[in-house]
Amino acid sequence: MSLTALLVPSYRNMLATLAGLLDTVERQAPTRAESLLSARLATDMLPLAAQLRFAAFLAQEATFRLRGQPIPSSLDAVAAEGRQAGDVPGSFAQARGRIGEALSHLDDLADDALDAGATAPIAIELPGGPTFDMTGETYARDWALPQFYFHVITAYAILRNHGIAIGKADYVPHMFAYLRSAPAAA
Repeated sequence: MSLTALLVPSYRNMLATLAGLLDTVERQAPTRAESLLSARLATDMLPLAAQLRFAAFLAQEATFRLRGQPIPSSLDAVAAEGRQAGDVPGSFAQARGRIGEALSHLDDLADDALDAGATAPIAIELPGGPTFDMTGETYARDWALPQFYFHVITAYAILRNHGIAIGKADYVPHMFAYLRSAPAAA
């Protein structure tokens, strides 16, 4: 499977999940929706607003890294919003906008846009000095997807923990496209 065929649909499915979860929050808890952006699983974790922004950021960041392109300052701004979300959570409309921007970015990619990056060297430099050297393939498998899914599942868990009635079907609604029909009774 090519990197594009793996990453783009995975990112699209889960960004759509996040958009659906925001819809559910607004249906179930319209008076609490905005305040839930500041909700956390634990005091040392980032709030929902950060999880949503980091998911939108990560889905796009990988596409630039795998194409050997610098991360645009507009995308760095999304990561900065995520880091500042504890103090400035923003609004549901802004969170939806970031998810929509990420989906639009993914829609603009060619069917093989990321594939040439499979063997390219990718370095992840973390604050404080640690640097991870990988190929594009190991980056996608061991960093890009796990980091992205961490923020998606954390957003799900925050909402569930704060009383939003969601379940596994809300996390993987894209799976219903593969549901086998029950055999007709004889």
